[in-house]
Amino acid sequence: MLRRAIGASAMGNATEWFDYGVYAYAAVYIQQVFFPSDNESTSALYTLLVFAVSFLVRPLGGLVLGPLGDRLGRSRVLAATIVMMAAATFFVGVLPGYETAGIWAPIALVVLRMVQGFSTGGEYGGAATFMAEYSPDRKRGFFGSFLEFGTLAGFTLGALVVLGTELAVGKEAMGEWGWRIPFLLGGPLGLVGLYLRTKIEDTPVFTELAESGEVEEQATTTLKDLVRDYKRPLLALGGLVVALNVTNYTLLAYMPTYLEQKIDMSSTASLTLIIIGQLVMMLVIPFSGRLSDRLGRKPMWWVSLGGLFVMAVPMYLLMAQGFVAALVGFAVLGLLYVLQLSTISATFPAMFPTHVRFAGFAIAYNISTALFGGTAPAANEKLIAMTGSELVPAYYMMAACVVGAVALLFVPETARASIRGTGVPGVDTEVKPLQPAPAARA
Repeated sequence: MLRRAIGASAMGNATEWFDYGVYAYAAVYIQQVFFPSDNESTSALYTLLVFAVSFLVRPLGGLVLGPLGDRLGRSRVLAATIVMMAAATFFVGVLPGYETAGIWAPIALVVLRMVQGFSTGGEYGGAATFMAEYSPDRKRGFFGSFLEFGTLAGFTLGALVVLGTELAVGKEAMGEWGWRIPFLLGGPLGLVGLYLRTKIEDTPVFTELAESGEVEEQATTTLKDLVRDYKRPLLALGGLVVALNVTNYTLLAYMPTYLEQKIDMSSTASLTLIIIGQLVMMLVIPFSGRLSDRLGRKPMWWVSLGGLFVMAVPMYLLMAQGFVAALVGFAVLGLLYVLQLSTISATFPAMFPTHVRFAGFAIAYNISTALFGGTAPAANEKLIAMTGSELVPAYYMMAACVVGAVALLFVPETARASIRGTGVPGVDTEVKPLQPAPAARA
């Protein structure tokens, strides 16, 4: 059952991030179809702002779907989120372009991106909560890391499909109709994820709470409890997410646009670089998750935040030297990022007790992501245009790491801590030893 739960969570998460990845990696073609302009920078900025729109809606998804997940159960909400995301992605693939529908084409694109954002507002917090509550306390970092394996798998699959389609049909056909193929594939992928999720029972932790009658009966009660009793973990999680997602969307989503438009790398070369770098990150993630079970979550975060702060500028300078140098720079930053990425599915759900866990995670995560994560590509693009400095993404990541470091000071260590019941994990719950104690002799 644990393996099935991990597979269903990771597959569903991969489907969600495949959809985001396809948009990010096909952005050059999307801007030609929906935002044609003689000014390439303006067209790119509009495309990236539409990417950011979905993130602005994510807090609404968290506010609605998070409390529902704490009241109705994790599995029901997760089934709904994957249907919404897959349907919206499929319909992006059949939208008419600006030349055919005029202003209604980008408006329809924005609406569908909002649907995607709303669904993701419940998806990520729910999937991480689902994974954490199924995992044994001593191995929560290891098993939780497979959710992020799914995230990177979705991004990588999106890049592979866009690159494969581009190579198969050519750049001219890709701009005319080929860009639609990756979006259309989101439909069947969503059906696979839905099938897997409907075959899994709700988590033992939630079922235990429901049977004891401690589940919140109304969504408004959940929100009231969160604001009144859990301000500190809400703010701390929000601060960690600033570091996490500014790095994520600067490094993974904005990088193709940066390499193609600022360093004059071809789209094929930039996608190849991203694919290789993310495959390396995927290989390392389970080992990093297992290491966090032994060393703790916070030491992994400290090394990641400090390393990114120190290495951001040198690695961006290195990336400007050519493909091989860019691959090395991306890999170094990516591996440093993995140290926090691999632990978030174990760290973030454990910051809240069971009865408000889904809502607490979803709301804090999505508000912070909306303000600082999804806007990172557009912010980087605008700041580069204003300052003329190609090092803006490095400085942006460094500032985010400082915010994350301050937040980390207020986060309790939750490695091997029980996440059952209504107590705060690591504070009010038992922390198990690294190895089981030997049996006492008679």
